[in-house]
Amino acid sequence: MKIGIYGGTFDPIHYGHLLLAETAKETLKLDRVLFIPARIPPHKQGKYLTPESDRVAMLRLALRGNPAFALETFELKQMQVSYTVHTVEYLHGKYPNAELFLLMGEDMLRTFPDWYEPARICKLATPAVIGRNGCEVEDLDFLSGVASSACLRKIRRSRVPMPAVAFSGSEIRARAAKGKSIRYQTPDSVVRYIETHALYRKPTKTSCKDREDPIENKNTKRA
Repeated sequence: MKIGIYGGTFDPIHYGHLLLAETAKETLKLDRVLFIPARIPPHKQGKYLTPESDRVAMLRLALRGNPAFALETFELKQMQVSYTVHTVEYLHGKYPNAELFLLMGEDMLRTFPDWYEPARICKLATPAVIGRNGCEVEDLDFLSGVASSACLRKIRRSRVPMPAVAFSGSEIRARAAKGKSIRYQTPDSVVRYIETHALYRKPTKTSCKDREDPIENKNTKRA
């Protein structure tokens, strides 16, 4: 079995997320893509997020109808910052016979050596770079200290060309806050949920410190 690991805040889930996951599934021939909402991402500590229950509810609605997409709530159950290495270790134990692919953007790959325990991540999962124009990352010398030669070859083979899309969670939140239409940016079921629950109409009371798009080190992008 081949599994894609897709982490983020998903606040809210939108068509850009879904297209990325579908493109990765098709390109890498994945059997499953796990959407993993973060509880406390290292790069968003202290920022306000929509409550976990709402983000999970919107994910469940958006993932319906695609048997290859699944929700994994491991990070939401943790009482600490969400570091990718912990998630990958958990999934490796849960699916011991699966080949794991960590979906990330090219910008994230560039910061990968600064993540928390990147070498450990590479031993358990292959970073799969998603970007436009085939995401041509030719020079991977900057990863030589954290990835084996075999892993570097797999990274080169695991590129995912992503169609140009302009969906943004922050833009959707801003439009919803102003009462503007967000139709065709996220599934209709999610649009209805946002409208019914008046999400993004007023500042949330939930902070990353108390309890949150592609994934490290304690001071960089998603850990």
